[in-house]
Amino acid sequence: MPLTHIEESATRQEGGVEFGGGRLAHAPGEATVADAMVHRPKLLPPTATARDARTLLLDDHVHAVLVCDGERLLTVIERQDLAEAGDDEPATALGTLSGRTVGPGADLWSTWTWMRGADVRRLAVVEDGRCVGLLCLKRSGRGFCCDAGVWARAQELSGRGCVPRS
Repeated sequence: MPLTHIEESATRQEGGVEFGGGRLAHAPGEATVADAMVHRPKLLPPTATARDARTLLLDDHVHAVLVCDGERLLTVIERQDLAEAGDDEPATALGTLSGRTVGPGADLWSTWTWMRGADVRRLAVVEDGRCVGLLCLKRSGRGFCCDAGVWARAQELSGRGCVPRS
């Protein structure tokens, strides 16, 4: 993933970027992507179709669909990738990995800065071709979703009679 140059004035920001249950990073080198990623993202199998991806994207918290063969990430699909796709088109033929992945050891501050500048909300976290997580920038842009927050939202939805997607 290409990261933009970080200017000195941007390396210390009041409040910092929130990750992992309230922890903060204030500058490069204070945390990695692995510290902030969701460890169990929603995945689709290689047999999935565009219809399956569209169904996942009905949830306004889902911004990227990860298609995997076992642990191997095949593609990352975003809403715009589905604009002209037929419902039965294979999901593996949609999306891309380019600009949609990051390594777990990448600097969190630099990645956050790039994501905000590129208007990207989700990046698949990949190590040696394996999908190991998902980096999810919150709507506010000030921090990242964590496993506990995702779990709490699923519990809230199930308590309202909604069926959370696994």
